[in-house]
Amino acid sequence: MAKKTKTKETPIDQRETFVSIGKNFADSADSVSEKLEVLYQLQMTDTAIDRLVRLRGELPLEVQTLEKELEGIDGKIANLNAAIDEQMSSIARNKADIVDGEATLEKYRAQENQIQNSREYDAINKEIENQDLLIQIAKKRIEEAKTAISTLKERMEIASEKRTIIAEDLAAKQADLETIIASTAKEEEALMAKRQDCASMIDERTMVAYDRIRESNSNHLAVVGIYESNACAGCMHIIPPQRLVEIRSGKKLVICEYCGRILVNKPINKEL
Repeated sequence: MAKKTKTKETPIDQRETFVSIGKNFADSADSVSEKLEVLYQLQMTDTAIDRLVRLRGELPLEVQTLEKELEGIDGKIANLNAAIDEQMSSIARNKADIVDGEATLEKYRAQENQIQNSREYDAINKEIENQDLLIQIAKKRIEEAKTAISTLKERMEIASEKRTIIAEDLAAKQADLETIIASTAKEEEALMAKRQDCASMIDERTMVAYDRIRESNSNHLAVVGIYESNACAGCMHIIPPQRLVEIRSGKKLVICEYCGRILVNKPINKEL
């Protein structure tokens, strides 16, 4: 008795089109006409979902842009706060250095009364001069830090005002978007359920091709009917008579040779 050879399944290629899966489509347990009908219903459902998404206009993109702007300005404000904190720490360190320096000066001046010779006098005076210079440097650094803080606070104020404007704009656009989404939520939910039902009846390889072709076309059409009885409704190219016969029979997967979309025997729908 001859052994049955197991057919090796070819891995799914994300670049596949309906042309490349024609044999897989024909070999399916479901009839071609049934699969074509399911694909058409899937396309109709996706087109209806796309229409709901278009109602939102540019709002989703605008909201996303404003959210990124707000995130950026929050980062800028955080950096300004960190810079102010660093300048405040610098002031505190230099004030402490001044206190220590003045205490050291007092110690050296007290030692002046106990000087025994000119060499000791020169050494003490040198230390006093150095310590006085360090105190002056610390005071200068404090003034520089105060000037830097003033500048940073001005930049902080500008950034905070800009943040307020962006936040208000974002809140308004988010409210508008939420209103639109809420108004179509039930319809969208029903359509998404219908889409899931259709997708569950289509093999994975065909779904990959369907989704890829939808994404590659600006009108998101992967399955189209016949326009004015003899043209592809996707690209408007004339369909050869023999292919029209095949399309109308519903027994074969027919692909538009110009745009790669699947053609079905359906009257042109204005929504498509």
